[in-house]
Amino acid sequence: MSMLTPPGMGGKYRITGNRFPHMRRPRNRRRVVLAMAATAVVVGLGGWGTLQLVDVFSGGGDSTQAAPQGKKSGDCKSGPGARAAGRAEPKPLPKPGDITVNVYNATPRGGLAKITADELERRGFKIGQVGNAQAEYDKKVSGTGVLVGSQASLEGALKVLGTQLAGTEARGDDREGTDVDLVLGAAYQTLASKEEADKALAGLTGGQPEQQQPSQAPPSPPTSSAAPKPSAPAKC
Repeated sequence: MSMLTPPGMGGKYRITGNRFPHMRRPRNRRRVVLAMAATAVVVGLGGWGTLQLVDVFSGGGDSTQAAPQGKKSGDCKSGPGARAAGRAEPKPLPKPGDITVNVYNATPRGGLAKITADELERRGFKIGQVGNAQAEYDKKVSGTGVLVGSQASLEGALKVLGTQLAGTEARGDDREGTDVDLVLGAAYQTLASKEEADKALAGLTGGQPEQQQPSQAPPSPPTSSAAPKPSAPAKC
C-alpha cells in the first residue's frame, strides 16, 4: 500500500505510484462565451465611435446638412413665390370700350359736358347721359372733377377713366349698374392730351401705349415701259 492511500481504503481504491494527482475544478464554458461576446461588443462600439469622430472632424457633416437646404430651396411654400401665390391676382382692368361714362357739368359754363363727352367718345369710351350735374354736385365741385361709380368700379373703371384727366376724386356709392359718372368741377379746363392719357393707361395695365401708324401714300401706278413700235418701211 502506498503512503498516498487514505486509511481504510484499499483494494481497487488503492493509490499507487509516486506522483500526486492534480485536483482542479472543471472549466465553466458559459462564462468564457459571455466574456468573449462582451469583448466583441466593446470592440465594435469603440470602432463605431472612432468612425463617427473621424467623420465629424473631416467635414463629413456637410452632406447631412445639404438635404434640408435643398428641401427648402425646392419647397414650393417658401420664398417670394409663396408670398406671391398667397396673394389674390388683381382683376384685369376694363378697356375704354367696355366703360359707359355719364358726363355731367357742375360749372356755370355752358356746353362743357357735351364737348368733354365727344372727346371721350373719340378715345374709345361709351357715352351715356350728358347734361347738368345733380343738386348735390351742381356748383359744389371746386376741383377738376369727381368720378362716381359702384364700389367695385373704384379699382377698375374709375381708374381707367381717371387717366383721361388729372386731379379728380373717386367716390363709390351703392349703385347696382356698371355705368360711371364724370362730374366736371370749377377747376376743369380740358382733358389730358391723348399721348399723356395713353401713357397713364399703359402704366396701369403694364403695357405699351398704342402708337398710331403713320399714313402711307398709295403707291403710284407703274409707268408704261413698252418698247417703241418700229416705223413702217418707206415705200419706194
